[in-house]
Amino acid sequence: MADKAHVTDRGVSRAEKRQRAGAVYAVLAYSLWGLLPMYWKLIDQVSAFEILAHRIFWAFIFMIILLIFLGRLGDFFRRFRFFLSHPANLVLIVAASILISINWLVYIWAVNNGHIVESSMGYYINPLVSILLGILFLKEKLTPWQIVAFLLATAGVFIQTIEFGQVPWIAISLALTFGFYGLTKKFIRLDAVLGLTFETLIVTPIAFVYLIYAQMQGTAAFGHSPTLTTVLLIGTGVVTALPLLFFAEGARNISLTMIGFFQYISPTLTLILGVTLYKESFSQAQLISFSFIWLGLLVFSVSPFMKRRLSPGRRPLGTHQHE
Repeated sequence: MADKAHVTDRGVSRAEKRQRAGAVYAVLAYSLWGLLPMYWKLIDQVSAFEILAHRIFWAFIFMIILLIFLGRLGDFFRRFRFFLSHPANLVLIVAASILISINWLVYIWAVNNGHIVESSMGYYINPLVSILLGILFLKEKLTPWQIVAFLLATAGVFIQTIEFGQVPWIAISLALTFGFYGLTKKFIRLDAVLGLTFETLIVTPIAFVYLIYAQMQGTAAFGHSPTLTTVLLIGTGVVTALPLLFFAEGARNISLTMIGFFQYISPTLTLILGVTLYKESFSQAQLISFSFIWLGLLVFSVSPFMKRRLSPGRRPLGTHQHE
């Protein structure tokens, strides 16, 4: 019995270590995403289109090197042949590539043109946009609490629209493109490594042609700016891939509930950076607007627990294996 207990204890210990490691990786991923505006600001003298082109091109190069290092190049070619023989899946990959590219472009432009605060709003409302897309396309059902959460966030966006006389298109564009990107990923069974490789592969030819054209026109920053700028443009591939790989490792070892809470680290850090480091305005109207969105996210985050609490004959929380 003692040996069995010892094995069980060791088993629990390993599980706890995996969960702690998973939490660390997830926090690292969301923290890096939240701090990414600092990287884009270092190259804000470069056009958003050129930064995007370099980000796509160098991310693809980095992912191919990583696949070789991991011994997964064979997996990549097998999947490549599969997509070529299954046009429906190829269309989904192309759609995902276009959506994430638009998302990256809007985000880079927003950060480098003084809209960091509004970009953070986009990623705050993204989970609620994902819920709406789930209802429309996946026939998912909203709980009463989720309806309340969605209405609160909508009120927040509406307040900002009324106050500034225009729709916060940056926030909505970021939320919609990333929401639809997530929806397409529901139908594409790829892990993070292969997923990013294929998504960048699709748009790399366009990015490469653009970079060659910019060089020929003499408008490219790459090679014609200080060495640091050139190095940072190459590094866009690493800063794109690294947090995604951390996230994939974290998601393997922690629950979706924990992932759900951790995802707010990113827009929170971005908001703090925008207000404190880059001195963007944060008016009373914006505070009210964000407060409605934050309240909606709070209701959304606790809604699964409220549902269990109100469900008759519910099982104790400790009996749930996964969430």
